[in-house]
Amino acid sequence: MSEFLSLKDKVAVVTGGSRGIGRAIALELARRGAKVVVNYNRSPEAAEAVVREIQGWGGQAAAFQADVADPAAAQNLIKFAIETFGDLHILVNNAGITRDKLIMMLTEEDWDAVLDTNLKSTFICSKAAVKHMMRKRYGRIINIASVAGQMGNPGQTNYSASKAGQIGFTKALAREVAGRNITVNAVAPGFVDTEILLSMPPETLEAALKLVPLGRKGQPEEIAYAVAFLASDQAAYITGQVLGVDGGMAMM
Repeated sequence: MSEFLSLKDKVAVVTGGSRGIGRAIALELARRGAKVVVNYNRSPEAAEAVVREIQGWGGQAAAFQADVADPAAAQNLIKFAIETFGDLHILVNNAGITRDKLIMMLTEEDWDAVLDTNLKSTFICSKAAVKHMMRKRYGRIINIASVAGQMGNPGQTNYSASKAGQIGFTKALAREVAGRNITVNAVAPGFVDTEILLSMPPETLEAALKLVPLGRKGQPEEIAYAVAFLASDQAAYITGQVLGVDGGMAMM
């Protein structure tokens, strides 16, 4: 366990924590001492593999299935974390999907699925977590947004809207709960080396990477480091912010 930015004795929930960026976040928080609930929807084997890896080095973790766009399921997720580990300090809203199409081909189902999974789940899970955090007068909520929510991206009107919504949600909620020692921040990744990029044609990805000043894809672990910082007590005076981990794409 790293002594720098320690999360010892903290309890964290990571939605969509079985693969990709979520997996890296769950592992990094656990390395720093947090007890982690790894949420998943349709990948129990992957979630259990994350739990076993954490337990393998002596950490504490548990997997929990929930479609976090469903209010009852999201409340059960938060309840499970508190009942299993005795508290809840950190919520990472990472669950997300894409259904990329040009708007003329985009259906209402494509729109609703992405907005529900990416944005509605952020609202539902945060509402459930804040209820507990307000009583404890402590909390860290970190929303995994995207550079697409800052710059837009062709063929991703639904995804970009969901991530822009997360950013607005982050700023508004940060103002609501700051008086109770709860911080709310967002991390906005750029092109990160996950399964989503594998679906892109090589020539499209090559063209996209030309927009990245650092000239490369990010790694899931690089997003996880940013989340661990925002979850720590060292970041207690940071709230309502969007931390871009995007290789310089969205400089402002």
